[in-house]
Amino acid sequence: MNFTNPVLNEFEYSGQYLNYLGHSIFYRTIGEGENLFLLHGYPFNSFDWSLVIPKLSENKKIILLDFLGMGFSDKPKNHKYSFEEYAGIVNAVAKHLNITEADILAHDLAVSVVQEMLASSDKNVFKIRSVAFINGGLFTDVYKPRLIQRLLSQTPNLIGKFLSKVMSRKSVESSLFRVFGPKTQPNSNWLGIFWEVLNYKDGKSIAYLIGRMVFEKVHYQIRWIDAMSKTEVPFCYICGPADPNSGTHMANRFLKSFPTKHVYFLSEQIGHWPQIESPDEVSAAYYQFKKDLKQTNETRK
Repeated sequence: MNFTNPVLNEFEYSGQYLNYLGHSIFYRTIGEGENLFLLHGYPFNSFDWSLVIPKLSENKKIILLDFLGMGFSDKPKNHKYSFEEYAGIVNAVAKHLNITEADILAHDLAVSVVQEMLASSDKNVFKIRSVAFINGGLFTDVYKPRLIQRLLSQTPNLIGKFLSKVMSRKSVESSLFRVFGPKTQPNSNWLGIFWEVLNYKDGKSIAYLIGRMVFEKVHYQIRWIDAMSKTEVPFCYICGPADPNSGTHMANRFLKSFPTKHVYFLSEQIGHWPQIESPDEVSAAYYQFKKDLKQTNETRK
């Protein structure tokens, strides 16, 4: 790799690749202990988790991967990206690493990937012990996509392709500023990382293709929510409240559908990327979720 930022070179160099149906998929493991998948969102990659890894890997084996079309993985241009495929990629990494059971922490688009995994549990090669969803569009009826998402992915392919190609760094940064918290805006270092990851392997040119998945979720909603209602896998929602896409309004919708499940609200000005904006809070919320689960299980005994 020849990234301008050395931390990206080091992060990629420490990982490996596996072949998934002819495509190269980046993955990496860190630490030892119970398996924990950290699944990233759109449109960047697993480096999004870099600030929470030191805390979470103290007693866990962290498994990272870059979904097809994003990050260090291949980015085919004439390809139909889907939630089923992404679920298959998670399972392929698990199978490759001989993982039989694992917890999952999923952000943004990955929350929908995990919903698909819960709805098609017979296809999973490992047991999902628990799921922590973090700032993602679990419910399409309250999800508020950004204007750039609509322009890229709710327009005809020709327009989406053109807009992806000409999309400037300034427009990407402007979109990011709107979803980060007012006091936790990404600094120049992070903005540079985002831009490099997005452009690697000409990924910016296919942003509209992956973005279309966001608007396809409406066709899955009944099945996914039904699966969440019936699953025995414990789950929670960790919420950056200031997120205009999937903040407090998404958490409230979550509680309406699943009143017995936990929501862990972070500081009120944390936005859409809590793992970058306030990594210590995210780590603390995740460990609290695990502690609450343990107490619940002991009470049942």
